[in-house]
Amino acid sequence: MGEIDELVAHARGYHHRLDHTRLVRRPRRRVAVIACMDARISVYRLLGLEEGDAHVIRNAGGAVTDDAIRSLAVSQRLLGTREVILVHHEDCGMRTFTDTEFARQVEAGTGIRPPWSAESFADPAQDVRQCLRRVRSSPFLPHTASVRGFVYDERTGAMTEVDGRV
Repeated sequence: MGEIDELVAHARGYHHRLDHTRLVRRPRRRVAVIACMDARISVYRLLGLEEGDAHVIRNAGGAVTDDAIRSLAVSQRLLGTREVILVHHEDCGMRTFTDTEFARQVEAGTGIRPPWSAESFADPAQDVRQCLRRVRSSPFLPHTASVRGFVYDERTGAMTEVDGRV
């Protein structure tokens, strides 16, 4: 049995393990999280969230891309979230290459240069600042007053807030 088959088998019992009285479409805590997709980090455990508490948007590096803004716009305008937390982390794979290197690799393998940026970065705190600016300046997001960004250190467990005004 392959990995997907095992995941699907697990999903068959998922419904019976849920407390359906606590599940609602609108996140109870009215918060959206944008975080890195790194498999080593469980955003729910890290932030003390339970199913139904928040919208969690994950991608490579926790980048605030057009698609992340799209998801946040739906989250805020249709599903009631009012706060946004950005979570990057120190040992992120996005620090190990440049956008140019990645684009060349993709083009060499496919013959097509990707139309999007990989959004790699050298400094997670600086990237959080950039992401904070993108969220706060988006005309599509009505709730940008309570947006905060953090860098998680996997070695120490520290969550360091990044001053987005710099």
